[in-house]
Amino acid sequence: MTYQPNMYDSHMHTTLCKHARGPLSAYAEQAERVGLRGITITCHSPMPAGWNPSVRMTIQQLPQYVDMVEEAREAFAGRVDVRLGLESDYFPDMESWLDELHNRADFSYILGSVHPQSPEYQKKYLDGATRLAYETSYFENLANAAESGLFDCLSHPDIVKIVHPKQYKAAEHMYTIRRVLDRIARAGTAMELNTSGLNKPYPEMNPGREILEEMALRGIPVVLGSDAHDAHRVGADFDKALAQLQDAGYQRVSYFIDRERYELDISAVFLAELQPRLV
Repeated sequence: MTYQPNMYDSHMHTTLCKHARGPLSAYAEQAERVGLRGITITCHSPMPAGWNPSVRMTIQQLPQYVDMVEEAREAFAGRVDVRLGLESDYFPDMESWLDELHNRADFSYILGSVHPQSPEYQKKYLDGATRLAYETSYFENLANAAESGLFDCLSHPDIVKIVHPKQYKAAEHMYTIRRVLDRIARAGTAMELNTSGLNKPYPEMNPGREILEEMALRGIPVVLGSDAHDAHRVGADFDKALAQLQDAGYQRVSYFIDRERYELDISAVFLAELQPRLV
């Protein structure tokens, strides 16, 4: 499938996170191949020393990361719009550290992530807690992240379902989820529809249908992200994601440039599939 010329994939990684593969040039080439206007690179943010270091760049590597993205941006100018972003971990009491981090570079987009599978998160919230209480803490922290004002968008909402995939049921949390989404809507923070969930232990996008419908009722803007850790995943399953958005009640999809949100009409994105590409 090819996409309407303004479509962006707003979530992908670099080798600096230690679990992604390939040069950024391959990601940009794949974006050009599928007809995306641009990509925003959002590698995992540095965190204080010793905090889950196996899946992220160090603070000393941040300038290298900025240079990598700028090099790709220059190389693909006029072909693919390559933007500098960050997938930044939210954790209670780290707000001032994150605020300082986000001012270290000219980021075009900041994704806020709560990673309930991380050792630090599990130590704080899982030890001695029931599964339901642990999952509830995740949703509450999504709202806390939105209300912090640090982020443009919240990534892979409901990723908590991969921690206990055989037991998780969104219905068990709908009272909490509705209250949390009310808070996120008031904060004005966008939320992501992340297609990589189709390949995770709980095989559906993040978030699932029930939460997406509740988001639509509240008018929460949605940004698409592939969460690509390999170039072939850029733009993957966006056709399914757009259809899912429409089924949930959305008419528009969003993306961010220079921390400003822009919208596309979903029907126009689909129409572009029927138009021949100019080569």
